[in-house]
Amino acid sequence: MCCLFGILDYGNSLTARQRAAMLSILATECEVRGTDATGIAYNSGGRLRIYKRPKAAHMLRFVLPPDANFIMGHTRMTTQGRASRNRNNHPFPGRADGTAFALAHNGVLYNDASLRRVRHLPLTRIQTDSYVAVQLLERQQALSFDSLRSMAETVEGSFTFSVLDSLNHLYFIRGDNPLCIYHYPGLGLYVYASTEQILGKAVSRMRLPLAMPDLVPVSCGDMLCIDSDGQIQRERFQTNQLFPDWCYSGRQSVLPYEYGAYDREEDSYWAELRSVAASFGYAPDDITALGRQGFSPEEIEELLYCGEI
Repeated sequence: MCCLFGILDYGNSLTARQRAAMLSILATECEVRGTDATGIAYNSGGRLRIYKRPKAAHMLRFVLPPDANFIMGHTRMTTQGRASRNRNNHPFPGRADGTAFALAHNGVLYNDASLRRVRHLPLTRIQTDSYVAVQLLERQQALSFDSLRSMAETVEGSFTFSVLDSLNHLYFIRGDNPLCIYHYPGLGLYVYASTEQILGKAVSRMRLPLAMPDLVPVSCGDMLCIDSDGQIQRERFQTNQLFPDWCYSGRQSVLPYEYGAYDREEDSYWAELRSVAASFGYAPDDITALGRQGFSPEEIEELLYCGEI
C-alpha cells in the first residue's frame, strides 16, 4: 500500500512557497498508505531532480525552487527492498532516447525477477519490484504511449504508475489501483493522490482560494499525459494481465471472488492486502479471516496501519 501524489501548476499561479506548503500537506495525508519512505521528482534549471529519503513525509521539509511547477510524489510502504537503502525508494530515475524520467508505482509486481531473467535486463542493486518498469522503458529507448503501453502489458500484478519526464510531461498509467485527479482550471492547477479520500482531506487543509474542482476521469486501462500547458492526451492499454489466475485459485482466492461478487478492482485490493500482510507481522490467512468476519478492505487496511488486528 503506497500512495502517489503531486501538484501540476501549469498556470504558474502559485509561489514556490505555496507549492511547498501544499506538497507538505498532501504528502503528510498520504502517510496513511505508507510511512517507510517519501520521495518527489521535479524539473528545475533544465534538469530532472529526485529527492527521496527513508522517512515519513511529516519528517521532511520540502523546499522547491521557483521554476519547479510540476511535482510528482510517492509515500512508500515497503514490500520488497529495504527502505533504509534509499536506492530502493521511489521515484526511480531512468533515461530513454536521451530523455530523463522519474517513475513511481503504487502496487505489487510479481514477475519482475522472471522478466529480468528472460529479457536479459541489466543487473541492478535496486531490489524493489517496481524498478523493472524503468528497465523495460529504457530497453525500448523511448518514453511514449507506445512504450508505456508495452510496459504496462508486460508486467503482472497490481499497479498504477506515474512518470514525469524532463519536458514536464506527466504520464499516468492506471491499472487496478486507485487514482484521483482534481483540476482547477481557473488557477491552471492539477492536484492528485491515490484516493479521493486522501485528496479531499489534503485540499481542505490548503489555505488557497480553491473553487470546486473538476474531477478528471481515469479508469483502469487508461493512460493519460498532462503536458506543460495542462493539456490532456489519452490512450488505452490491455488489462488482461492485471487479473492473473493465481488471484482466483483455491489456494489464494480472494474474498469477492469466493462470494461471487466479481469486481476486478476490489479483487486486486484483497490480493494486495494479503501480499503485504507479512510486512505488518500477519499471515495472508489473517486477512481472509477478517474478510469473512465482515471487515471491508478499507477497514482492514486501517487496522494494519494502526496495529490493531
